[in-house]
Amino acid sequence: MLSPLLIPILGISCGLVAIIGGVFFRPLFKLWERRMEIEAGLAAEKAAQYAAQTERLEQRVQVLERILTDRGMTLSDEIEKLRDAPLN
Repeated sequence: MLSPLLIPILGISCGLVAIIGGVFFRPLFKLWERRMEIEAGLAAEKAAQYAAQTERLEQRVQVLERILTDRGMTLSDEIEKLRDAPLN
């Protein structure tokens, strides 16, 4: 059997839990949410920088491939001449 004092105590306890949750935990959750938004923005910015850098490197590799395939043997001859040239 329930004690007659138990019902008001439970009612007051539920109210206190709701107030404490609203006052303390809601701002904490908003802070965590804002922090995650900022971190997501930073991660997206960093990913964009990496993508741009990768694109530049791919373009440079394409230029090197074009140089090697267009000039063929003359390039290797020029490299050999540079190796044999005296250093000044």
